[in-house]
Amino acid sequence: MKALVLYHSQEHGNTKKMAEAVAEGLKEAGCKVVPFNTNEDRFDVSTFPHFDCVAFGSPEYFGYIAGGLKMFVDDHYVHDVHKKTEGIKGKPYALFYSHGGGGRVKSVMTNLFKRVGTQVGEPVGSHGAPNPQILAKCKGLGKELAAAVKK
Repeated sequence: MKALVLYHSQEHGNTKKMAEAVAEGLKEAGCKVVPFNTNEDRFDVSTFPHFDCVAFGSPEYFGYIAGGLKMFVDDHYVHDVHKKTEGIKGKPYALFYSHGGGGRVKSVMTNLFKRVGTQVGEPVGSHGAPNPQILAKCKGLGKELAAAVKK
């Protein structure tokens, strides 16, 4: 099984810490994991069909997702609707996010990523830096996502 952890992290690294915990859970459950930080580059959506599942992570910016993840959503839409790319939809996915107090990004993510496939588990959120309990939830989310692929 091949899993993608697509996230955006920069200034404080809170979302990266969460992404690493999700990846750890996926690895422990037997997945090969490819982490990708959209702060460093634009994700090539044409490679998306090669993954069995995906975990999306974003910090909250003014109640919305990071621009790199929004670019993925836009690119995914183009490949799904206009280019009819095989394997672009129908994947299990999980969500995680960090925020500075609002937490509204949770509902935005829940709505935006529906086109990808079926959401697994509850989104895991962290107000500021993730504590050990949040990181454990992220790891558990990774394991839950891997289990959904095995079904």
